[in-house]
Amino acid sequence: MNEGFTFHFSPQPLLIVISGPSGVGKDTVVRAMQARGLPIHFVVTATTRPIRPGEVHGVDYFFVTHEEFARMIEQDELIEYAYVYNDYKGIPKAQAREALTSGKDVVMRLDVQGAATIRKLYPEALLIFLTTRTEEELVRRLQKRHTETPEGLNLRIAMARKELQRIQEFDYVVINAEDKLDETVDIILAIIQSEHHRVHHRKVVI
Repeated sequence: MNEGFTFHFSPQPLLIVISGPSGVGKDTVVRAMQARGLPIHFVVTATTRPIRPGEVHGVDYFFVTHEEFARMIEQDELIEYAYVYNDYKGIPKAQAREALTSGKDVVMRLDVQGAATIRKLYPEALLIFLTTRTEEELVRRLQKRHTETPEGLNLRIAMARKELQRIQEFDYVVINAEDKLDETVDIILAIIQSEHHRVHHRKVVI
């Protein structure tokens, strides 16, 4: 008589990076994911850049001074940080660690440089690359934002073109098409769901 087979299904919480070039809609996609009320922890990034109209401190970003950011670096409070477009951005370590320990998936919104750092630190992290259908569409989105000087805009466009070439460093690519935000979020959530059903789970310890 054959012995019964018991399978214990206990998926590990995921460390998920939503990344892509500037202007692709990372912030918008993450806000739309948050609006679904999912049991996911969305890491709030610390930044030294000025707050923009409509942004909320502690929700969109932690807006801190250069002095406070320097203290966070010295106290080893950041998973990673980078100097991007004349300002610093960094991921606070404690909130990500606490969320993973509690069993929640953790979502980080990072630029391509930051995503590469996370891959080196945590090879089992899940990296998702957001993009547009064409490079021309991405350039149009950057131009429509009207948040840059002409020189600053040219720098972002040049950087975005370089970042598009790094897509092979990611696990998945999702096209964030115009007026298809819900579809973009649905695809990302389907990726997360399928990752939870892998036979060999990704395991990240911060």
